[in-house]
Amino acid sequence: MFKVAMLQMAPTGSRKGNLEKGLLFCKQAKEMGADLALFPEMWNIGYSFPQDDSGFSAWAEKAIGINSDFLAAVKGQAKQLHMAIAITYLEKWPGLPRNTVTVFDRSGNEMLTYAKVHTCDFGSEKYCAPGDDFHVCELNTEAGTIKIGAMICYDREFPESARILMLKGAEIILVPNACPIEEHRISQLKTRAFENMTGIAMANYPKEMPDCNGHSQAYDGIAFDGTDPFGYRDMLLVEAGEEEGIYIAEFDIEEIRRYREYEAFGNAYRKPKKYGMLVSESVEPPFIRKDSRR
Repeated sequence: MFKVAMLQMAPTGSRKGNLEKGLLFCKQAKEMGADLALFPEMWNIGYSFPQDDSGFSAWAEKAIGINSDFLAAVKGQAKQLHMAIAITYLEKWPGLPRNTVTVFDRSGNEMLTYAKVHTCDFGSEKYCAPGDDFHVCELNTEAGTIKIGAMICYDREFPESARILMLKGAEIILVPNACPIEEHRISQLKTRAFENMTGIAMANYPKEMPDCNGHSQAYDGIAFDGTDPFGYRDMLLVEAGEEEGIYIAEFDIEEIRRYREYEAFGNAYRKPKKYGMLVSESVEPPFIRKDSRR
């Protein structure tokens, strides 16, 4: 079993406070048996943005690099606890900063760094530079070597995000999040797991955070039991309430792999030669938006 701890935490209001609280929650997650701790989106500054252009410079100064003291402390905690950590932050980057997650393995090695591709350009994330690709790594855990991918919040609303991660071999997709979770977004997560036969774990902020409401959740992507063509099963592993807490999702990796060897979804029956229009840059009415960035 591969155990992911979804850290549903409220930010403290300071980077120092967020670091201390994050390290404490990681320690508690390890005590609960976690193999990996997953943070909500942009944890180092608690998913905050400037009100307008005049506040951009002060906000951008909060961005950190991979060699920052903040990330060095998280890296050290991963090594000390012998537990992987997926930490989120505003990343220092040429031009605009990026909305990023880095996965450190249980030895403290940087295994994956992913910047959010689908930034919310219609809102405050216009101040962030979009990422340029989706990444998968092989993560060594006590449950064995597992292929991990990541997408962030709004990425979830585009099926291409999870599909590319599946095509790159992801068995588990990590989703740091910062938004209200309701019926439609739950359906999106569930569908991404179903159509790609991947496990998905999403960590959100609790209701103490404005515009968030908890409900961190995980799905294993196994929709049928394999013995009965009508043997539907619930893919939900765990769903949190609205309050702050640590929520453990247990993924049966061997069962996920067995399911992927015989079920009809994923990549076996796709028709890639028919999908050329999916990579077209053309945008036609009614979908033209002046603030869209390609």
